[in-house]
Amino acid sequence: MLILFNKPFQVMSQFSPSGDKATLADYIDIPKVYPAGRLDYDSEGLLLLTDDGRLQHRISHPKHKQNKTYWAQVEGEIDDKALAALRRGIKLKDGMTRPAKAKRIAEPKGLWKREPPIRHRANIPTSWLELTISEGRNRQVRRMSAAVGFPTLRLIRVSIGQWHIDPLAPGTYRQYSD
Repeated sequence: MLILFNKPFQVMSQFSPSGDKATLADYIDIPKVYPAGRLDYDSEGLLLLTDDGRLQHRISHPKHKQNKTYWAQVEGEIDDKALAALRRGIKLKDGMTRPAKAKRIAEPKGLWKREPPIRHRANIPTSWLELTISEGRNRQVRRMSAAVGFPTLRLIRVSIGQWHIDPLAPGTYRQYSD
């Protein structure tokens, strides 16, 4: 079984309780499924869950290099120099990242509102970036955008490999069985 879940903002990518924070158990009542990878508490979007250990390994293990695509709303108007750096790879404290596919995009159509909304500053614009990476380091997209001078304000994972978030609303899921 495979479950595609649109994880809302500020939900833990786990079923076990975590203080007063929302978890997957608040949204999914299917026994013996586990996340294939993780998505940060402050990030939104596609999270895959499965009851199949081999599939979980194929999705989440770095050696399989599953592409993961994100939409990132960043502080400032992202420029060509920053995009070129992301495409080459970024030196982070834990080493160089693999080159990413990076492009400036318009705010995605039909995007749901985030609660609470991102902070807005009258004198600092924001822009959107689509970034595809093939690794999954801790907070990697956020660290990469910050390293090129454009901190991430909102991060949404839209696809993992062949699986896409469309048309799931936040907090909903779609289930596939063998």
